[in-house]
Amino acid sequence: MRDRGFVLLITTTSWPATAVPSGRWPRHPGGSPLVNNKPSYLSREGLDKLRDELAELKNVRRPEVAARISDAKEHGDLSENAEYEDAKNEQAFVEGRIQTLEALIKNATLFEHTGSDHVQIGSTVELDGEDGVETFAIVGSTEAKPTDGRISNESPVGGALLGR
Repeated sequence: MRDRGFVLLITTTSWPATAVPSGRWPRHPGGSPLVNNKPSYLSREGLDKLRDELAELKNVRRPEVAARISDAKEHGDLSENAEYEDAKNEQAFVEGRIQTLEALIKNATLFEHTGSDHVQIGSTVELDGEDGVETFAIVGSTEAKPTDGRISNESPVGGALLGR
């Protein structure tokens, strides 16, 4: 099967899926690039972790993948070269993750718990349930990890607790 050079873009926005030439970034009908401009609520530690991951991807993983691609190209025919295909797939993942992290950092809104009487992002709450008392921290969706007691402000439980 021959690659036609197009990627099908399916979004959850109000406009339909579009086929765009591969290698070109998808854009809104008005011409602006598709980037999530939603604020990402982060703690100082969460922001530092994202910055560390971004630095790792840019300074370590990206050069490693570029070297793998270069080595794979030296093995000859690219159409049947599994190493080349694998390296290109990893490059796509790394570049996509870099874009995601850059957008999260750009749109980061830092929060700190102020000791308010009302539940807000950054608050720690105790809930009495069937399994006894459970403690949860209300965090932004980027840092949420329910198994560690960190629930998102956008989750049904987190949203119900905010402002109480």
